[in-house]
Amino acid sequence: MSVKIYHNPRCSKSRQTLQLLEEKGAQVEVIQYLKTPPTSEDLDAILKMLDLQPRELMRTKEAEYKATGMDNPDLDREALIAGMVNTPKLIERPIVLANGKAAIGRPPESVLAIL
Repeated sequence: MSVKIYHNPRCSKSRQTLQLLEEKGAQVEVIQYLKTPPTSEDLDAILKMLDLQPRELMRTKEAEYKATGMDNPDLDREALIAGMVNTPKLIERPIVLANGKAAIGRPPESVLAIL
């Protein structure tokens, strides 16, 4: 089973999700998204798989949310996605992709549904 995780090793939920995937025998491709952010196209596809709007995948309590102007309610989908690509700390984590589906590992067990 091939699985991709957008991972932040400093995040406990992300570490727990990765461990759970490995325990299930998944071949996990780990993408440290703070070092290698997804492209706008990748993020758009992930949002569609999750059936979420960009702001629903954003960490709105991060200081960067306001500092980068992402709190502006007039921003469109494209601008919000660009904001997450440019400031990947704003992307909720971890995101797991498997079998053409996506899930957010909060709680970590929620990713089991797409395996």
